[in-house]
Amino acid sequence: MASAAEQLAANFNFGAIAKATELKQRIWFTLGALIVYRLGSYIPVPGIDAQVLQDIFHSQAGGILDVFDMFSGGSLRRMTIFALSIMPYISAAIIMQLLTAVSPTLEQLKKEGESGRKKINQYTRYGTVVLALFQAYGIAIGLEGMNTSGGMSAVVNPGLFFRVETVITLTGGTIFLMWLGEQITQRGVGNGISLIIFAGIVARLPIAIAQLFELSRVGEISWPVLILFLAMAVGVIAFIVFMERAQRRLIVQYPKRQVGNRMFGGESTHLPLKLNPSGVIPPIFASSLLLMPLTVVGFAGSTGAQPAWLTWITTNIGHGQPLYMLLYVALIVFFAFFYTAIVFNPVDTADNLKKHGGFIPGIRPGKNTADYINYVLMRLVTLGSLYLAAVSVLPEILIARYAVPFYFGGTSLLIVVSVTMDTVAQIHSHLLAHQYEGLIKKAKLRGARR
Repeated sequence: MASAAEQLAANFNFGAIAKATELKQRIWFTLGALIVYRLGSYIPVPGIDAQVLQDIFHSQAGGILDVFDMFSGGSLRRMTIFALSIMPYISAAIIMQLLTAVSPTLEQLKKEGESGRKKINQYTRYGTVVLALFQAYGIAIGLEGMNTSGGMSAVVNPGLFFRVETVITLTGGTIFLMWLGEQITQRGVGNGISLIIFAGIVARLPIAIAQLFELSRVGEISWPVLILFLAMAVGVIAFIVFMERAQRRLIVQYPKRQVGNRMFGGESTHLPLKLNPSGVIPPIFASSLLLMPLTVVGFAGSTGAQPAWLTWITTNIGHGQPLYMLLYVALIVFFAFFYTAIVFNPVDTADNLKKHGGFIPGIRPGKNTADYINYVLMRLVTLGSLYLAAVSVLPEILIARYAVPFYFGGTSLLIVVSVTMDTVAQIHSHLLAHQYEGLIKKAKLRGARR
């Protein structure tokens, strides 16, 4: 029999959203913030020749610039104030998680609750500023060195003034996006940082679809291949939804205890373990790490003859090459295990269960419980890493074989589907809370009449 929450969730409609005033305000705030983000992604950095920059990006297609441009929603290709997007914040957050795992001081802060979390968030913001400054300066230096095959520079007036204004502009844009993402999380619906990346990818999807049909129109890909690709994209999305919702539930039993003449406790609950605890982090890290050599080769190619090792990299570590695919799968599996080990600690989970009197039937509390949870988790991560590798590699083969736009890659589909599911789940939660409040108010009114 379905629970009351499941029945309410099954019966919700847009009329219920219209009656939930707070939820409407949160949705409108989220949409307004994302519109501000998209408008800012068209404000260019001063001193850039847009046409020359477009030519350079076209010549560097397939490198790490495409990955970052996808996450920035095209801002990097246009070199706007949001060219760095929110990536410095994500990098700083990951670094803080790594430091928390190895630093006893940060680990103690994490255990202090809300106050510790605020301090860690503040350190993450400081780290974001530092990373944004370094990345912005690197982009300024790189722009000055970017030239087309004809010798035209992407910067109108290179020099110290251009570097300073570029660093200030790009760093300020990242700080504003960080603040905007936090505001969406607090006052809107969904995770603000994830929604900013989501909006950037979705904004470029219509252009990618148009490019796909244009490739079919000019005859570069046939209509059967186009239909097969679209059907595969739908199938991959359905598969992602199924796998992201999959979880292993470990039964947790709490013992009965007697207080006076009454018995309390004895209930049974479960500990949910996701099949893919690491999310979309492994494909992002793996693709960025693999595409870095290709980008270095692309930039080095304009300076003269390439060394033999650069030529070997160009030949063997490119889209669709067997070595590229093998390394891509290996890195995804590695980062899946590595990131899961950072964000989930079986020993802490077992200790928390023991403190509250909970235990897994048939498993002794303490170390045995931690070992059992770790055993189950490793088996889940193995399946989850293989699922991530399959979803990420199959679209890469089509991208390399038929020159399909990069936005149809497995990483972008994973981000879009995961963020959509998380946002819809939060909307459901707000609706359930609103409907429960209405039921409580009605019950109070009936009690007053009696």
